[in-house]
Amino acid sequence: MTSSNNSPALSSAKFPHGDFLDCPTGLVEFYFEEGVFHWSEGLYRIYGYEPGDVVPSMDMALAHIEPADRPVVQAYWDRVSSVGGPSSIYVSIRDRKDRQHKLLYSADYILEGGVPVGVWGVVVDLTQSIHSDRHQLATEAVAASALNRAVIEQAKGVLMGRLGITADRAYELMSQQSQEINRKVYAIAHEIVERATRR
Repeated sequence: MTSSNNSPALSSAKFPHGDFLDCPTGLVEFYFEEGVFHWSEGLYRIYGYEPGDVVPSMDMALAHIEPADRPVVQAYWDRVSSVGGPSSIYVSIRDRKDRQHKLLYSADYILEGGVPVGVWGVVVDLTQSIHSDRHQLATEAVAASALNRAVIEQAKGVLMGRLGITADRAYELMSQQSQEINRKVYAIAHEIVERATRR
């Protein structure tokens, strides 16, 4: 891949493993005069290729982009090529093996002596990050749900013991209070358990 004094350089800094999600990243450069795209090895791999497998071009890249995103991506590239950036866009692609990737493109002019001579861009594959975030949110939601259910069951037990009522009736009482004061049932259950514990 060619380089210029204003295009990004990959950092060689080492990060502690596990402190970050390894989001694959690639770089692209396009010089107006030569009209050729230069891809980094990382960008080839995001698309499922090895360097030399294909000749990078706008048509080739667009063929991998989800059909609904293609006009937006073409308009984005035309805009950055005309007025520069920095500017970013979020798109979905299908790699060589038809696996979907969620990518963030950020691009700006390549400048030489203050004059735009091309466009450089960085491409970040956010697929793993999005999957991990969703998995974490789902795990936290399940854990919270289990905790809430446990508190509600404890509160039902408190009411059953104090009022001599059934489990169903205990839940009905909490549900009624929830509607009357516009608070969640688990919040009311938590208060009941807290009061019982203090006593």
